[in-house]
Amino acid sequence: MKLAFKATLEKFGSMGEKTGWTYIAIPPGVSRKLSPENKKSFRVKGTLDSYAINGVALIPIGEGNFIMPVNGVMRKALKKVVGASVEATLEIDTATIPISAELLECLTDEPKAQKIFTALLPSHQQYYSKWIESAKTEATKTKRIGIVINGLARGLDFGAMFREERDKKIIR
Repeated sequence: MKLAFKATLEKFGSMGEKTGWTYIAIPPGVSRKLSPENKKSFRVKGTLDSYAINGVALIPIGEGNFIMPVNGVMRKALKKVVGASVEATLEIDTATIPISAELLECLTDEPKAQKIFTALLPSHQQYYSKWIESAKTEATKTKRIGIVINGLARGLDFGAMFREERDKKIIR
């Protein structure tokens, strides 16, 4: 079932790991119709204006409310900034996203990280994989795999890994 609605591009100020994110708020009626009784993240496909999207996560923010992050690639394609309106048409995306083959191969060398990774929800595994696969160069991809394996082996979640790497760059 496709659902259409109008939304405004918004940006988080200080909001933990979501600080600085640009997003659209998903009307509660829309999220309930897309995935009734769901209070966890789920993936959608559709359009923002005429820009096609797929495999985009709707993220819960509490009390049954969801947001859709609108990343830089999406904003550039939309040619819109915070405060602008977009016409959204969404439906559930049931396609599975393959996990990075390189990540899976490297995890076999680190049993503790592999055990933690395989215990994650499939959507969380896909989040790590998508981040790795979005790297523009092999060097960046390799670095991201190392960050993930090192962080998982130390019991860090994605947000903690990301903040740690960001802080290293600030200190350097």
